[in-house]
Amino acid sequence: MSETKRVLFFSKSSGFEHDTIKRGDKPASPVEEWIVPWAAERGYEVVCSKDGSLFDADYLDGFDAYLFCTTGDLTTVGTDGQPPLSAEGKAALLAAIAGGKGFLGVHNATDTFHGANDTVDDYTAMLGGQFLTHGAQQNATQLKTDVVFPGLEALPDSFVTHDEWYVQKNLADDLRVILLQSTEGMEGDMYTSREAYPATWARREGEGRVFYTSMGHRPDNWTAPEFQLVLAAGLDWITGRTEAGF
Repeated sequence: MSETKRVLFFSKSSGFEHDTIKRGDKPASPVEEWIVPWAAERGYEVVCSKDGSLFDADYLDGFDAYLFCTTGDLTTVGTDGQPPLSAEGKAALLAAIAGGKGFLGVHNATDTFHGANDTVDDYTAMLGGQFLTHGAQQNATQLKTDVVFPGLEALPDSFVTHDEWYVQKNLADDLRVILLQSTEGMEGDMYTSREAYPATWARREGEGRVFYTSMGHRPDNWTAPEFQLVLAAGLDWITGRTEAGF
């Protein structure tokens, strides 16, 4: 295995706080407890944090990539009461990614930094999409549209899983779509009024690599085999362990 890669798992919730990342009276959230040993088996050292005040160029340079499971305007204290990013810290994050660091967003990462008056925030432009709405949790079919993306050879061409399914807006024009969300058989106007739409994708941001998947609302979603394949493939690509031809 190649040298250990260092990844910051950042899970501050300035908006809604998901059970996946809620610590409560414990030192770690369900996902924090799970991801550290899971990633270590794959050659990643994961550092878990909710402290946005640490964000500056020097701190961010200590990682190969950033894994976000966040909500809201992270420059405000918000729901979880954890220290926010400064405006300079946010700018340092975006500059680090454009300069060559990797970024992986899971589920609610698109529900972060909503632009004022429906403008597209710089964070959204980097990530490639923004949360619009969701319906009731339900089964839905994911369609693999990229059959050559590295690390996903064992992922079925289609699979059904139960999750909370985000509908996105402000999708970037340069997304490399990996999974499409089929709306066939789903309940809720936000789904039935749409054709299949991007749910997992990759893109380049300057010299950096960006990956996102909409799966991951509940702790059990993170331990599902399909999700783990997608997460591992995303981590390997954003940290330069694999190449996808773009």
